[in-house]
Amino acid sequence: MGIKGLTKLLADNAPKAMKEQKFESYFGRKIAIDASMSIYQFLIVVGRAGTEMLTNEAGEVTSHLQGMFSRTIRLLEAGMKPVYVFDGKPPDLKKQELAKRYSKRVDATEDLAEAVEAGNKEDIEKFSKRTVKVTKQHNDDCKRLLRLMGVPVVEAPSEAEAQCAALCKSGKVYAVASEDMDSLTFGASKFLRHLMDPSSRKIPVMEFEVAKILEELNLSMDQFIDLCILSGCDYCESIRGIGGQTALKLIRQHGSIEDILENINKDRYQIPEDWPYQEARKLFKEPEVFTDEEQVELKWTPPDEEGLITFLVNENGFNSDRVTKAIEKIKAAKNKSSQGRLESFFKPVANTSAPIKRKETPGNTPKETANKKTKAGGGRKKK
Repeated sequence: MGIKGLTKLLADNAPKAMKEQKFESYFGRKIAIDASMSIYQFLIVVGRAGTEMLTNEAGEVTSHLQGMFSRTIRLLEAGMKPVYVFDGKPPDLKKQELAKRYSKRVDATEDLAEAVEAGNKEDIEKFSKRTVKVTKQHNDDCKRLLRLMGVPVVEAPSEAEAQCAALCKSGKVYAVASEDMDSLTFGASKFLRHLMDPSSRKIPVMEFEVAKILEELNLSMDQFIDLCILSGCDYCESIRGIGGQTALKLIRQHGSIEDILENINKDRYQIPEDWPYQEARKLFKEPEVFTDEEQVELKWTPPDEEGLITFLVNENGFNSDRVTKAIEKIKAAKNKSSQGRLESFFKPVANTSAPIKRKETPGNTPKETANKKTKAGGGRKKK
């Protein structure tokens, strides 16, 4: 879920903290990506038609491999250096949210069965997507693929969003890319939405800067975290009747959740029993992440050509010629990205004048290297 309604809240109250950027503007940048969110999107979109999905000869779904392979190549071809971060053990506070998601998938599975029996194509399409779950096998497949591609993988001790934010705060990466906004609440200095969207959608990347968010909202980081908890997060229920706009008004008026609870109209707003907002706050402020000393060194290496062919072609039925061509693209892209950004060739010089603003115009991204159902992919539809 992320932080409920945070994008709209920022658009309405902190527009200067958001800016549209061209996909290509991140050339030479190291970007931490929430892997599970990406895999989930691939399973919903790539090669799916109703209940049909891409599979290999063994009947195993390959949509996640197809999506991860082609989308990562697109990032590499744009000169970016992606690092994928995978979820570890979820915190105990998230168990309630995970239970809700499980219940929704069960309901969707029942609705899907009824839609199939009735032959309602629209409902089949809708409910089949709601049954999707990222499994350990999906994650393991993508980890293996990325390592064969020479792209670094980080297995977080707990939440991937928190680890992404830690990598960003420590300067290991330039920004965090995801669709959920949690990484901002964890303190990521720069956050990107729509970086992983297919080029066919022609949506510019939306970049958020946490320092500007705090400045625009006139809040401290602690107050911003409280705002996110009040708006609705994965770790505790929200107070019925309090959405983002009301939460912002209350935080500005009272300064903290504690002071809000002391002054709030209890008849109008009912506080959930045993509301664990303090534990949620601690999770955002002190998440379980690898420290600088513990972090694995991020290294981008040449692709393992033989390994990729074995895994994609021999084991998962991808087209041999397309995979071979894709490998050449990876090699060419890595040679290109090794040149670095232009500013890295010059030493910074102290300048007291106002910074020159770059022209920010939304641009059309280059087309995906091929149709997502056929490019480098093999397999058949699974019903």
